[in-house]
Amino acid sequence: MPGRPDRRTIALVLLALATPVVAGAQRDTTPAPPIQDNSFLVEEAYNQERGVVQHISAFLRERTGRAWSYSFTQEWPAPGQRHQLSYSIPIVQLDGAPATRGVGDVALNYRYQLRGLAGERVAIAPRLSLLVPTGSASKGTGAGGAGVQLNLPLSAELSRTVVTHLNAGTTLTPRARSGGYTARTTSWNAGQSVIWLVTQRVNFMLEAAWSRVESPRGDGEVSRESQLLVSPGVRWAYD
Repeated sequence: MPGRPDRRTIALVLLALATPVVAGAQRDTTPAPPIQDNSFLVEEAYNQERGVVQHISAFLRERTGRAWSYSFTQEWPAPGQRHQLSYSIPIVQLDGAPATRGVGDVALNYRYQLRGLAGERVAIAPRLSLLVPTGSASKGTGAGGAGVQLNLPLSAELSRTVVTHLNAGTTLTPRARSGGYTARTTSWNAGQSVIWLVTQRVNFMLEAAWSRVESPRGDGEVSRESQLLVSPGVRWAYD
């Protein structure tokens, strides 16, 4: 008849049984990746990963007057990060008495991840958009004709804690309408933002966005208006 196991044997068996439980209970200490997302005014160059759909809302109100603008954008991988489809729906209110409010021109977007799929420090994702004339030219909420837009976003990691986004683009509307006039308009935009990753989940931002917009002022004649926005901001993420 075999003898009873001694206390040392029992301790070793209990330790062997407990080891997988202890190992399985260890917390994952891998640091979370930093935020790679949209700035407020400047388009970043990171397409959505496979299986991830992003919803973006933006609201802008002027400090004086009653004018404001809101836009909703939804981005879809198609089907992976190399190709991305999205749409943007703007709603605007123009200053006046009474104020004019309505849906603007909807944008249907395609974006190609030219660089940045393999974790490079520089990402480039050119975007081509079709602008559908869903707004009202008579009310001033739309261009009055279909247009195309090309934008080139570039994102670069300058260091472990500083990232910058740059934009350059143009919008062409062959038959824009305003005030009963029709003309071909070409508008331009540019922007840059500097993002400081204070932590993985908190970012401080400084952005500047410039645009020069053409609108018909006579048949075949256009007027030009330039605008520069400079905005500090804070971004926080919860996972």
